[in-house]
Amino acid sequence: MSLPFNIAIDGHSSCGKSTIAKNIAAKYNMCYVDTGAMYRAFTLYCMRSEIIKDKKIDIKRLTSSLDSIEVDFQFDSKRSISSTFLNNENVESIIRGIEVSNNVSIIAQLDIVRKKLVMVQRSIGKDGNVVMDGRDIGSKVFPDAGIKFFITARIDVRAKRRYEQMREYTSNILFKDILENLQKRDEQDTSRILNPLVKVKDSIVLDNSDLSLNEQNQFIYNTINTKINS
Repeated sequence: MSLPFNIAIDGHSSCGKSTIAKNIAAKYNMCYVDTGAMYRAFTLYCMRSEIIKDKKIDIKRLTSSLDSIEVDFQFDSKRSISSTFLNNENVESIIRGIEVSNNVSIIAQLDIVRKKLVMVQRSIGKDGNVVMDGRDIGSKVFPDAGIKFFITARIDVRAKRRYEQMREYTSNILFKDILENLQKRDEQDTSRILNPLVKVKDSIVLDNSDLSLNEQNQFIYNTINTKINS
């Protein structure tokens, strides 16, 4: 199956957007793009290069480095997972750490970064059959997407999910740090001037705070099947 339209998934941090997108991609044989990972990889590059240091950004150095930053995704068929590569290095586990999380919103709000990545994202989706999750997919990247989902959940639920996810990579993490990070990211994502997180009028809202994985998937798949059969 190859769908002639794209699916946009927006929402707050740690709502399970990536999991939803991956499940959709697997079920309907769509191309999945994790835009959050793209911004995280950019952030990691800036941290390593000291383009960002103590929350301050060297814009001149970042501008001159844009063409040197290559972000790619590789699918591991044996493990059925997609990994993020930064300049040919697998950085999947590194970009999920708290240090990158604490800096990614600063990088993601920059005009030069968003313009570069939005251009890449639109190019990937120009022929349809792409499911993409992020903050501005339905509003900016794919405004004509066939389906737009807006995923949300209570912040305490999201913090718990994020905490459990990060525990897979490190034991040196506190729940309160995760909660504070999500509160800051929510504020930054919704208040930034450039491409803020918004719920567009034609999006389908899903609050999964109290839903089981099966209930969530059933809602998602029913929506997609209705679109396919319309």
